Amino acid sequence: MKKLIIILSLISICFADQYTFLVKKYDKEIELEAKIIANIANSTTKGNIKLFIPKITELEKKIYSKYLEVVDSCDKSNFVFIKNKINKPETCHLTNKVFFTNNYRKLLNKDMYIGAFFWSKSRPNIVFIKNRLDKKEITLPNSYSQFIEDF
Repeated sequence: MKKLIIILSLISICFADQYTFLVKKYDKEIELEAKIIANIANSTTKGNIKLFIPKITELEKKIYSKYLEVVDSCDKSNFVFIKNKINKPETCHLTNKVFFTNNYRKLLNKDMYIGAFFWSKSRPNIVFIKNRLDKKEITLPNSYSQFIEDF
C-alpha cells in the first residue's frame, strides 16, 4: 500500500507543472484595460502604435505586449497612457504624441490629454474631449461618438 501511495505521489508531482497557471498572478481587469487601450490607440494614432506607460509593472507589460508594442521611453512612443497619480515624464515632448490617462480629474485639468479610460463602480468608462480631438486632428470612428464630450 505504501508503494502504491509513493508511486501515485511521484506521478502527480511529475504532472503538477501542467497546473502552475492556476497559481500564477493574472489580472482580468488589466487584460480588459489592455484591450480597450489597444482599440483606442488604434483609433487615434496612425501607423504602428508604440505605447509608453510610465512605471509599468512586469505583469502589465506582459499583458499589454499581446496587443501593442510597448516601449521603454516616452521619446520612442506615439501613444502615452499615464496611469494613477503619475505625472508626464519631464523628458516627454508633447509633439506627435497622443496622451491618454486613467484619471478623470487629470483629463479635465490638463489640456494635453485627449481622453481618459477609468473604472467607476467596477465598470469601465471612456471619455474623449471634442476640442482636444479637433486640435490634434483626430477623427474617431462612429462607435466612439457616445464617449465624446464637448466642454
